[in-house]
Amino acid sequence: MTPGRCRMSSSGAAGLLYPLLGACLWAAVVAYKPVIIVHGLFDSSGDFKNLQRFINESHPGTNVTVIDLFDRSASLQPMWKQVEGFKDAVYPIMQNAADGVHFICYSQGGLVCRGILSTLSDHNVHSFISLSSPQAGQYGDTDYLKYLFPQFVKSNLYHLCYTAVGQRVSICNYWNDPHHKDLYVNSSDYLALLNGERPSPNSTEWKKNFLMIKKLVLIGGPDDGVITPWQSSQFGFYNDNETVVEMQHQDLYLSDFFGLKTLAARGDVIICSVPGVEHVWWHSNETVFHSCIERWLV
Repeated sequence: MTPGRCRMSSSGAAGLLYPLLGACLWAAVVAYKPVIIVHGLFDSSGDFKNLQRFINESHPGTNVTVIDLFDRSASLQPMWKQVEGFKDAVYPIMQNAADGVHFICYSQGGLVCRGILSTLSDHNVHSFISLSSPQAGQYGDTDYLKYLFPQFVKSNLYHLCYTAVGQRVSICNYWNDPHHKDLYVNSSDYLALLNGERPSPNSTEWKKNFLMIKKLVLIGGPDDGVITPWQSSQFGFYNDNETVVEMQHQDLYLSDFFGLKTLAARGDVIICSVPGVEHVWWHSNETVFHSCIERWLV
């Protein structure tokens, strides 16, 4: 039987009705696209059991894979190194999914996934769900910053991040100091290139690849407490006065450097803001799942 299709003869015996309905239900189940989950900074695959459960309860039979790479302190390795490692892990899943796959990418993992989507010319990702990820960069005095760089605060971290040594640490690859924009643009080996803020010979190809996704779902909220500003999860960011400029007024959107404006014009950018959720709970919050994620996993 072809997955997702079912025929029933009007002259069939009543006794065949229930087995046939069961076959139809089975066909609908196997029609769900596989879901690939990419974790964030200091996480591991074991942190996503609730999200896996939510998916399997709402879409029974879905093949859900949480990629077990760059766990815990290994998540501090350079972003391009992580992109290559995760890409090698997800590619076989894509190749075995004729109808495509979905990405759910949490926190730093959302930027890893953007790297994969930009550089993989034959990916088949339908929904790219970015779950509280600093898509426009990070600039904040958070507990993570105090733990990683106890001798620095946000105002002077650029002294480290915008050096060759700093760019060997993942968080520095997307550290976006609004008071030192030129340094960010010229020093960032990752985000400035992905966002098209610094010209790259790969920009046209990366944009083409990224636009192969069908939906971009940007999830975040004002009580996150880690992603700073929280609107970065939806491509908003600070200007040089630390006033948040929303996505639609950002240069990276207006210039359509990597296809964000094109996606929005297609109607394929979904913004989902949820108050009352702290950063570490996004993937375990059932309201977030049902409000922002569930409908895009078909």
